[in-house]
Formats: sequence, structure tokens, C-alpha cells
Amino acid sequence: MTSPDPDGLLAEQLLRLTRRVHRIQKHHLQQRGLGVTPAQARLLRILAHCDTSPRMADLAERLEVVPRAVTTLVDGLEASGKVRRVPDPTNRRVIRVELTDDGQEALRELRGARVSAAQEILAPLTGAQREALGSLLDTLVDGPPAPARGRTC
Repeated sequence: MTSPDPDGLLAEQLLRLTRRVHRIQKHHLQQRGLGVTPAQARLLRILAHCDTSPRMADLAERLEVVPRAVTTLVDGLEASGKVRRVPDPTNRRVIRVELTDDGQEALRELRGARVSAAQEILAPLTGAQREALGSLLDTLVDGPPAPARGRTC
């Protein structure tokens, strides 16, 4: 008989939690009728934190996805009027992405959806448990220090 693999069990719990968080966030987004997927919501949040309109390649790096995935996300957000593509003023071949007024409004709604989803997900935890979880998650998310790279947003 083999003994249980504690690290494997933890990894499975994290995966199950990730799927649950995704499902709950999607539900809260749908309730608000924004027509935005969780991935699109993440892209909007990244745009909101950028000092300048980022290039598509910058967005792909920040989202940790291939550039083609960003193109699909931007296509959907552009079709709904939440972002627009703009030419780079110094290089015509480079396309940048910026939020529109509708995108800014969507972000306000998204914040409300995130708060509601977080409250639902964290409801079973006490304040002390939430603090401990936050600290543990920071440790896991940060991981070992990575080499410094320039970020545009």
C-alpha cells in the first residue's frame, strides 16, 4: 500500500480552489451583465494599472500568455467598445491598447463583482484565517526572486 503524497494532495486542493474561484468570479460577472470573461477582466485591470498604453507584447508578458491569446482578448473587448487599438506615435508598426470610457465604467462594475466573489469565497474563514491565508498565498505567488526586467506597466 502506498502512502498519500501530501504535496500532491495540496496541489490538487489548490487546483480545485482555482477552479472554484474562476467559477464564482464568472458567475458574479454574468450577474452584472458586463459581457466580460474573467480573462478579459484581468486584461482590463492590467490596462488600468499601466502608466501608458501598453503594446500587445507587453500585455502578453503581463498576462503570461502567448501574444495570440492577447489578440483574441483585445478583439472581444474592442468589439464591445471597452478598449481600442492605437498606433504607437514613434513606430507605426507597433499597436498599443488603451481603455475607453466604457472600459473605465466596466472596471468600476468589475470591482464590485470581485468584492462579491471574494466575500462568497472567503465567507467560511475567520479574520485570522484570512490573514494567514493571505500571507501563505503571498509566499507561494512570489516564489523565489526572479531576475529584474523592465516593465512598462
